[in-house]
Amino acid sequence: DKSDKYDSRDVERLQQDDKWVENYLIWRHDVVDDTLKMIDESFQWRKEYTVNDLSESVLPKWLFEIGALFLHGYDKEGYKLFWFKVKHHTRDPKQQLDKKKLVAFWLEHYAKRDHGKPLTVVFDMAETGISHIDLDFVRFIVNCFTDYYPNFLTKIVIFEMPWIMNAAFKIVKGWLGPDAISMLKFTNKSDVQEYISGEYLPPHMGGTDSFKYSYPPLVDDDFQTPLCENGPITSEDEHESKEEIDADTKEAGELNEAQNVNQKKMNSIEQISKSEETDKTEVKPKNAKKALTTFKGPLLHISPAEELYFGSKETGEKKCLIVLTNVTKNVVAFKVRTTAPEKYRVKPSNSSCEPGTSLDIIVSLHGGFAASLQDRFLIMAAEMDQASGAGGPELTQFWKEVPRTKVMEHRLRCHVIESSKPSSLTLKDNAFNIPAKTNEDLHIQLTHLLQINRRLEEQINRCLWFQQLSVALSLLSVTVAAFCFYLAYGQRS
Repeated sequence: DKSDKYDSRDVERLQQDDKWVENYLIWRHDVVDDTLKMIDESFQWRKEYTVNDLSESVLPKWLFEIGALFLHGYDKEGYKLFWFKVKHHTRDPKQQLDKKKLVAFWLEHYAKRDHGKPLTVVFDMAETGISHIDLDFVRFIVNCFTDYYPNFLTKIVIFEMPWIMNAAFKIVKGWLGPDAISMLKFTNKSDVQEYISGEYLPPHMGGTDSFKYSYPPLVDDDFQTPLCENGPITSEDEHESKEEIDADTKEAGELNEAQNVNQKKMNSIEQISKSEETDKTEVKPKNAKKALTTFKGPLLHISPAEELYFGSKETGEKKCLIVLTNVTKNVVAFKVRTTAPEKYRVKPSNSSCEPGTSLDIIVSLHGGFAASLQDRFLIMAAEMDQASGAGGPELTQFWKEVPRTKVMEHRLRCHVIESSKPSSLTLKDNAFNIPAKTNEDLHIQLTHLLQINRRLEEQINRCLWFQQLSVALSLLSVTVAAFCFYLAYGQRS
């Protein structure tokens, strides 16, 4: 009813982003009126806090420097950790608005970066006391997840809450509601690793993470570059590769030529470096996962959109496929980074894509390694001048000079497929490239099917109503026509 009630960017996104709408519905248990109310409240809040325009430059630098709030590491389910170091927080009404905007900044920063992948909140309450209790600020953080960011919370891990704060958290429980209360996990040094592995816990929590917060830059995943394209090819890797090629040759004779090229490339690092151009037109390996979704960026469309599916040691799947499509009128340079370069071969990892064409990137695990939920890949892309070359030296120089603001970044997570089915069934599934579904995936699909079913019922009811109306009008028309005919016949008589 009012054009200035919401930020127009939020309205536009709501009309285009089905996943966002679906998250609102899931969070409100598919009750449409409650969903609309949440959208209305969150959109007004987003405009009040200028969420779409929050950046490092508009917030006081000291807020970032104290290190009370930041994103770092992952829990055992692969969800990002949002840390609140309570001992660094002090109550100050004059600073409260800026601190709340800092929370909104981090949540929006991550939501845009990882497309709404849920978070795990960690309240680290070690070394805290009564002076650190700020119920208004805690309530704001809770409200962000319950009222403003739909389906964005997996759990709240509270570490070593002092007994003096028990009364305060009884009040907090009253704000959460039954669904969010079930997400509260009160822990100490002996049981916190039920939810977060030691590699992402600091020593005072019983972990081995040597991470020390500092600013700048913003805390981010430790993507490493350059990423090894070929990897140290061991005899085990070579043997496995030959077995894969032999199996594929039996199943599909038409792939023989491409597989022979692959086998030759496996034999030596020198041959791989010489066949860069061949790889750009290389036939996709049959055992690489097919892309099921697409991220539509301003420079590249990237498939899959969010996750690379690798198998566990049981399922044995070791290759994934990333498809890049250049949607610009210029050559687009790209490079791939990962948080675990010792595990993966990526071919190609630093190259370019011609206008309007697609290019396949093959990601494969070294022999003996297994994919992890914590592994991440970063794809960076930027437009090149028509005059610029696309060779190795030109690309190296290009990445040194290109401004950060002109670089498109997109992150991919690893999804590890666990299977307890017999090996024959596993192989059959792999042949059809069917990724295993998590409970979350199945819940989303079921919700989507229920919504479609409800819409179809509404359409059928509408059609029946129109049908009944049409029959009634037809009968009325026949009755009127018969009556007119009767009157006309009576007058003639």
